[in-house]
Amino acid sequence: MKSIDLMYQTMLAELGQRSLDAAWTADFPPEGRFTPANIKGRKYWYFDIPDGHGGTKRRYVGSADDPVIAQRVADHKRDKDDLRARRRLVNTLTREGGMIAPDAMSGDIVEALADGGLFRLRGILIGTVAFQCYSGLLGVRLPMAAILTGDADIAQDYAISREVEDSLPPILELLQGVDASFRPVPHRSGAAVSSAFQNADGYRVEFLTSNRGSDDYIDQPAKMPALGGASADPLRFLDFLIREPVRTMLLHRSGVPVVVPDPSRYAVHKLIVASRRNTDGQGPAKREKDIRQAALLFEALQQTRRSTDLALVYNEAWRRGPTWREGIRTGAGMLPAQDAERLNTVLTEGGKRNGEEIELPFGE
Repeated sequence: MKSIDLMYQTMLAELGQRSLDAAWTADFPPEGRFTPANIKGRKYWYFDIPDGHGGTKRRYVGSADDPVIAQRVADHKRDKDDLRARRRLVNTLTREGGMIAPDAMSGDIVEALADGGLFRLRGILIGTVAFQCYSGLLGVRLPMAAILTGDADIAQDYAISREVEDSLPPILELLQGVDASFRPVPHRSGAAVSSAFQNADGYRVEFLTSNRGSDDYIDQPAKMPALGGASADPLRFLDFLIREPVRTMLLHRSGVPVVVPDPSRYAVHKLIVASRRNTDGQGPAKREKDIRQAALLFEALQQTRRSTDLALVYNEAWRRGPTWREGIRTGAGMLPAQDAERLNTVLTEGGKRNGEEIELPFGE
């Protein structure tokens, strides 16, 4: 796997900083002010802006414990936008630096959701569009065959959606602003709400959330107050994937600041997901893609000396119980021999460095 030159990795970091500056300038103009609020014993930042009628409109910003947000609160009047310079950076990173740009539809969808406040409201981009971001995040070149997609998957924790007291604009309006043919997909449960939206060409945007501990919720859409009228499908194992996500860039137009799963969690989660795919329809093709993406990340994590990160999240998943262990074993058993050996090596090395015992998924 070929590494991306340090010069381009540095440019990506600069793009991320400039894009975050621009996003904050748009979301939090100078005429507003940041206001702290204590909710259930924790401090959060909100932003109050005049509504033009003598009152104010309040927007959720994030946790006061987040150092990035704290710095932004301190510096928010200083932020400047430099759209053209950022667009030049994106072109250099994708054309010369070997990093990955999403297809136009995926990029436009994520940009519209980001502009609407998705990531400010602690939404997380998951699935293959998130995987496309790992090239720049890890500093390696990923093969195009592993990144092609016809959908965008978005996750948000159920409790967060209920507690932030803010929301995206109407989600269907956001999507139709990109493509007027987007329509809600009727939910399989027969519920009157939708967790997925699809355009005339079959491009699908789906909203997901973590399961709340009972299989009774699995087939019922969860009401998500922060998602602009969209519901979300509860999924098992999703809480593991979206824990401790990371900020990075989607290299679309002038750059879109996004939040994605930690790559180690993404890789382990893909093993579990692959083990649970159906054997009919698109199941086999999706399973093959899951395994391919997991294998590529295991290789990238080894190459970039992140074996300790992988070992920590692997042990976390392994210790969650027999269902989790069976999913990991089954998924790991689908890896080609070379990739399986690499996984063994990375886990063993990471476990030693962490001072933790590792039970490998392949047995003796």
